[in-house]
Amino acid sequence: MTFNDILKESWLSISGNKIRSFLTILGIIIGVLAVVVMVTIGETVQKQIDDQFSALGTNTIIIRAGAAQAGGVRIAGGMQRLTTGDAEAIGRLPAVESFSPVRQQQAQVIAGNLNWGTTLVGAHPSFQQIQNIEMARGTFFDRSALRNASTHIVLGHKVARELGLGANPVGQTVRVGNVPLVIVGVTAEKGESMGTSIDDSVFVPLSTLQKRISSWRFPDAVQMIAMRLHADADNNFVTEQITMLLRERHRLRDDQPDSFQITDMKQVMETMNTVAGFMRMLLVSIASVSLLVGSIGIMNMMLVSVAERTREIGIRKAIGAKESHIITQFMSESILISFLGSMVGLLLGVGLSMFLVPMLLNYSASVSYWAVVLSVIVAVVVGLASGVFPAIKAAKLNPIDSLRHE
Repeated sequence: MTFNDILKESWLSISGNKIRSFLTILGIIIGVLAVVVMVTIGETVQKQIDDQFSALGTNTIIIRAGAAQAGGVRIAGGMQRLTTGDAEAIGRLPAVESFSPVRQQQAQVIAGNLNWGTTLVGAHPSFQQIQNIEMARGTFFDRSALRNASTHIVLGHKVARELGLGANPVGQTVRVGNVPLVIVGVTAEKGESMGTSIDDSVFVPLSTLQKRISSWRFPDAVQMIAMRLHADADNNFVTEQITMLLRERHRLRDDQPDSFQITDMKQVMETMNTVAGFMRMLLVSIASVSLLVGSIGIMNMMLVSVAERTREIGIRKAIGAKESHIITQFMSESILISFLGSMVGLLLGVGLSMFLVPMLLNYSASVSYWAVVLSVIVAVVVGLASGVFPAIKAAKLNPIDSLRHE
């Protein structure tokens, strides 16, 4: 028999029991659909993590004021704040390419009769490079603005939009409290990254925030120090250097905990990638259970088919059909059922992923090519695995007993 003959006969056999064949194929469809959707969710989460860290950079280290918390309780010990002096001392380390002390607070930005509540960030000009902030209009403030505590402000993309400042607001004046500030730039739309939104923030020189906008008991205090390391720097070694330096500056005894928290973005990325990998494996494993159920359904159908076609098998063998011919026929039926289910499941899975994943993750779906390859492999493997036992059973039937079967 030619390949076309085998395929045609397999199709006739499958279509002869429409409801049973449909239910069997449906099991494979659900299994493959689940695998494709779960793989897509895993790949999309991984891509989201990679995009966020590629935007921020893995050679970035963030130091926050305050000791670590144990069981929800802040551990006391030493000075619980960072200062601009700490930032300058850290900036002198050989591995540090750029640094910026950062102070943040909530503020109302007013433009005409509109106002918008946002995060006011006081920083150095180097903060733009550290955070990879791109400009849509104008420029970021410069070193002279920092020295002179100039009344310059950079608006996040969303803030400029919400205040209705038009396509190019550079040169316009807004107020933060009672302080008028001149817009020197608007950031490009970036979206949320690591729980913070550049789009919904405004940026001023740290000296401007300290001297013109807010007054604090400790004017040198900052909440955070952000830095970027040289490309060849050893993040772990630099973290140890920073820890020793700050403990010395904060006069902490050996039995006292750190009064600061250091976040190494490289370590955070590695940890998140590990978690994402485990999550992806878990999702695929759960979805694979559906495929296992589908393969059992195929095997059950083929065993029933062998029982129903016992007389047909006997006639085939009586007129000269070999065992290999019988095995080929039943295996081809099993593979065809699996292939049809896999292809339909693949198409539905891709379509559902493109619709469902962006809605769940608020991120464009990343359909992996290996999910397509996996579906084709599944079609063959499941078909072979599910059909081999029924096919062998059919081939081993005694032709005399088969012809007597009613």
